[in-house]
Amino acid sequence: MDETIVVVGGALLHDGRLLAARRSAPPELAGRWELPGGKVEPGEAPEAALVRELREELGVTAESLERIPGEWPLRTPYVLHVWTARLLPGSADPVPLEDHDDLRWLTPDELWDVDWLDQDIPAVKAVQRHWDG
Repeated sequence: MDETIVVVGGALLHDGRLLAARRSAPPELAGRWELPGGKVEPGEAPEAALVRELREELGVTAESLERIPGEWPLRTPYVLHVWTARLLPGSADPVPLEDHDDLRWLTPDELWDVDWLDQDIPAVKAVQRHWDG
C-alpha cells in the first residue's frame, strides 16, 4: 500500500494579510494561485518542512505557528496540511524564487480575487474561518 505524503501549505499572515503565490510550473498549474509550501521529506517534522519550503520558495525566514484543522487530498498519494506562519523579525520580503512568478498579499476582502488552485480552495476556506475566528 502506498504511504500518504504530506504537503505543507503556509498560511503566511502579515499585517492582517495572507500571502498567495501564483504557480509558474508545472504547465497545468501555471497561472493559478496557492498557499506556498511543499513536500515533507522523510524524517522531517511538518513544521520544519514549512520553514524550509518558505525559505526555498520565497527567500524568507518564517516560523510555523499552528495547524489549521483539516486535511485536503491532492493527487495520490499527497495530502495537504496547512499551518499558519509568520515572518520573523529581520526576514527579507518574500520574492518568488521557485515554481512561482508572482506573489500577492490579500486582505480578507481580497481573498477570492485570485484564481486559487481547485485543491487549495477548501484549505483557503479553512484559513478564512480560522482568520475570522
